[in-house]
Amino acid sequence: MLVREEVFLFCFIVNLLNEVSMSFQTDTIHAGVGPDKAYGAIMTPIYQSSTFVFEDIGKHRGFDYTRSGNPTRKALEDNLCSLEGCSSAVAVTTGMAAITSTLNIFKSGDEIICTDDCYGGTSRLMKTVEEHFGIKVHFVNLQEASNLLLYVNESTKAVWVETPSNPLLNLVDIHAVALLAKTHGLLTIVDNTFLSPYGQKPFELGADIVVHSTTKYLNGHSDVVGGAVLSNSEDLDARLKFIVNALGTCAQPFDCWLVLRGIKTLVVRMREHERNAHAVAEYLEKHPKVKRVFYPGLPAHPQHELAKLQQRSFGGMVSFELEGGIEDVNRVLTGTKLFALAESLGGVESLIEHPATMSHASMDRDHREAAGITDTIIRLSIGIEDRDDLIEDLRIALG
Repeated sequence: MLVREEVFLFCFIVNLLNEVSMSFQTDTIHAGVGPDKAYGAIMTPIYQSSTFVFEDIGKHRGFDYTRSGNPTRKALEDNLCSLEGCSSAVAVTTGMAAITSTLNIFKSGDEIICTDDCYGGTSRLMKTVEEHFGIKVHFVNLQEASNLLLYVNESTKAVWVETPSNPLLNLVDIHAVALLAKTHGLLTIVDNTFLSPYGQKPFELGADIVVHSTTKYLNGHSDVVGGAVLSNSEDLDARLKFIVNALGTCAQPFDCWLVLRGIKTLVVRMREHERNAHAVAEYLEKHPKVKRVFYPGLPAHPQHELAKLQQRSFGGMVSFELEGGIEDVNRVLTGTKLFALAESLGGVESLIEHPATMSHASMDRDHREAAGITDTIIRLSIGIEDRDDLIEDLRIALG
């Protein structure tokens, strides 16, 4: 009996702590989660059940069918809400499912303004939506916030921001865009995948919706795909939850559990990602075979001051443009030992990839070139290995 009383006391204390303002690092471990009320398990259980038993007609314990809601998924959603500082989150199957679900709040005839140098999958989906559903998408350089005004009309409904952008790490002033958007009655939607809530808080800067590929830094271990859509108003909260339930894009319990597990080490991982990325960027900046380095943490980056203002971290992504041609690019891509040639990003292991033929292959060449994504650009996802080993690996590959 004493053990059971201790379990209930522990649950009470954890729930109380969740209602008190905690540091971000503490929230990554405790927000939205607590010991299992049945047995006191310290880790959130995986409720691997498709359906839940009703206590009586029209009466259940908060869950009836996993597509509509699941305790493991709710723990992740509550955790993400706390980290981003918003009122609602819905966890979905992939990062692309997060974008798909969000786009479903719009209808035929609506128009969206989108960051021009966005992820290739985002560009592909936006163009598909335009072709099949009649939602017009304008790809615009939003590094100057006022550029969006050139495309605003009575049909415009939202501005879609990706900052830092993939793969050029260009920045958009979220606060400036959000102010202009609100003036014209537009939603501001921010893809925060590259920095995670550790590195950037878009809601504090005026965003209405934030999307994530939880596959990346939030999970951090390259062992699950997932996504999330977060919002900060009763209307958007209800609409997005309805859409995810209706479309069936919800995340599965085991995937949610893996992301929750990853988030517990988000802060310690991101610190090391950033330290390593800064060291690699400084090395590449001085290398004679490197034409340009794209990393907001470098003072030479044209938006370094904006990065210091709106970001809490410079992040773990580094891109660079190589001197020479595609043969030189291929030699570097295949010449590394620690940097694995692979897509995706945000895992503890370092990756190297060629945007033009990998992550952005689905973006047509004209769009890529207009956005500045040339064939000689290489993107690095900097892991948490020893930074000297990473630099040595690049030194050998660069030759």
